[in-house]
Amino acid sequence: MSPGVSDAIGRRRSQIALAAGVFGAVVLFLFAVQLLGTATEAAAPLLARVFRRVVRDDVSALGLSWLGAYVLANGSVVAALALSLFTADIITAPQLFMMIAGSRLGAAAVVVLIGALDYAQKRTYSLRKAVSLGVLTFLLTHSIYVPVTVVGSVGGSALRGSTRGVTSGWSLGVPTPEFFGPLTVAITTRIGPTASFLLALVVLFGSLKLFDRLLARADTATLRRRFFGHLKRTWLSFLIGLLVTGVTTSVAFSLGVIVPLYNRGYVERDELIPYVLGANLGTLFDTLIVAVVFESAVGTAVVLELIAIATVITLAVLLVHDRYSRLIAAVDDRLLEDRLVFVAFVVSLLTAPLALLLVPVLLGGG
Repeated sequence: MSPGVSDAIGRRRSQIALAAGVFGAVVLFLFAVQLLGTATEAAAPLLARVFRRVVRDDVSALGLSWLGAYVLANGSVVAALALSLFTADIITAPQLFMMIAGSRLGAAAVVVLIGALDYAQKRTYSLRKAVSLGVLTFLLTHSIYVPVTVVGSVGGSALRGSTRGVTSGWSLGVPTPEFFGPLTVAITTRIGPTASFLLALVVLFGSLKLFDRLLARADTATLRRRFFGHLKRTWLSFLIGLLVTGVTTSVAFSLGVIVPLYNRGYVERDELIPYVLGANLGTLFDTLIVAVVFESAVGTAVVLELIAIATVITLAVLLVHDRYSRLIAAVDDRLLEDRLVFVAFVVSLLTAPLALLLVPVLLGGG
């Protein structure tokens, strides 16, 4: 057998193995979502008592999910958990909106915290390099999702009512609940709702991590060559970020692909900004899938509401891209160049969600 034929067979086998792995990760994801829903429903009385003590209003729901994203280092898992709680009638639709928004705020901030901790422990490179992409991602994400949170809290009910009729009857086209239902019920009955709830979180987290690992084996060099040479064009850069993240449902993959180019100076900060903005929209796609799997018209409407508001705000800042980029760059430079300002910034990442969670409890006499 010639080397060329052998290489082709090897590539073919690798592609088949990758496709099989991705299929398995998707099946695990859907199973985890269904198990989470079954366990949450079974544990509803206990979870309701806990959440009534912790979540006093929409603001505390925002703080809880923000902190949850820190603990799990994964915003998608927190958003899926919020949807399962809503499906079990433990939280309200406004609280669901806040928890999904908080999952995005926390997921962005945790990148900065991880970079800062890595620098503090090893100091093998500069603080600026350790946290540069994390700070930029944080600024871009919060510049969109803080306004999204405010707009959604003020006028969300009206938009939610208009989207509820559209989302009624949405499904994935596959009988997910019926297929996994007997298995998830059997597991919950056998080991109990609490253990099933924790198992569901572990499997959900693991399926997303497995998906990221499998995507890391993809031919990223080809992806960079075909797509990322176009990042100089603002709107195309935004669409590439949206497409890559939406298709892979993995912001870790879409940002991971671009990190080597950014760190080596092949991609400028102004070129990366619209790409990250697109990725921040595409990362909500897996949350929308979870809502559809739960067959919750209101839950799906809430996710679409958040996506719609985020899209409008993102498009608005892209229309003034030059001024927006200059503002982001000025704040980014100040945080990375002034150590005292950066320390205050990191402290605020911890105190802000804690205040959102604890102040309503303290004011409520809790």
